[in-house]
Amino acid sequence: MPKAAKTSTRKPGLKALGLTTAYPDQYDPRLLEIFANRHPKRDSWTLLECSEFTSLCPITGQPDWATILIRYVADAQMVESKSLKLYLHGFRNRGDFHEDVVNVILDDLRAAMVPRYIEVLGIFHPRGGIAIHP
Repeated sequence: MPKAAKTSTRKPGLKALGLTTAYPDQYDPRLLEIFANRHPKRDSWTLLECSEFTSLCPITGQPDWATILIRYVADAQMVESKSLKLYLHGFRNRGDFHEDVVNVILDDLRAAMVPRYIEVLGIFHPRGGIAIHP
């Protein structure tokens, strides 16, 4: 016998998950939402990949395209993936060098969830024949 559908897909404490998506056009670290890690004593790796990341070159204003890889071992909190997607979309109109973008993301995630370990890698498409992977 099939289970009855849930009356709500909303998770308490999360604002973006389960709602129609309104994409931000400005950088805002407050978009990052966290939730409790149900296995805080385990050293489990989480890998998040955003293959459609864009930001702007601070000199030319041209778009920079990248894949952002976030790998972390959570402690008590984890980042909610839809809020991360919206947060990363906010870089679309932000002008920063590749190295700065990656460090801002790292700092914001570290502040939001206080993981045991975290690393962020940006695999930026070549510009002028040089690929930068901070």
